[in-house]
Amino acid sequence: MNGIFQDWDANRGNPKGQLVMTLFRLAQQVRAWPEPWWLLGAPYLAFYRVGVEWVLGIELRFKTRVGPGLRLFHGQGLVVHEGTVVGADCALRQCTTIGNKTLADGTASACPVLGDGVDVGANAVIIGAVRIGDRAVIGAGAVVVKDVPPGAVVAGNPARVIGQR
Repeated sequence: MNGIFQDWDANRGNPKGQLVMTLFRLAQQVRAWPEPWWLLGAPYLAFYRVGVEWVLGIELRFKTRVGPGLRLFHGQGLVVHEGTVVGADCALRQCTTIGNKTLADGTASACPVLGDGVDVGANAVIIGAVRIGDRAVIGAGAVVVKDVPPGAVVAGNPARVIGQR
């Protein structure tokens, strides 16, 4: 089931994270059904949108590409654009925003791509067409607008490398 068991294990001891990731993976499965069959699952997709996004405050659209083993810590206020790609075994914390930005010409940029094992601190912002390397650590409150090399530890506004993992 596309990572559902890995997500469950990654969120062990975190019932909210387990619930959200289970609902997320099920919504992905429903949307993957061929047309017109996925329309039978439309009520579930509506439930997911209302329950997870509006009630739990976690904007993790079912169209988002997320690798197995995503850990959600204190997920309130989490916003992940549906064009974002999140690698395997990543961790996201509360009040984090990951998405695109409006360019000077008024168009939207591409969304971030997070490698495997990326750890994102609380209240971090990752915007634009940036790549976050495998096993990178994004510090709490960091504003990332440039690529982050693999294994780097970044912090600050704008984020800069302060160490290696």
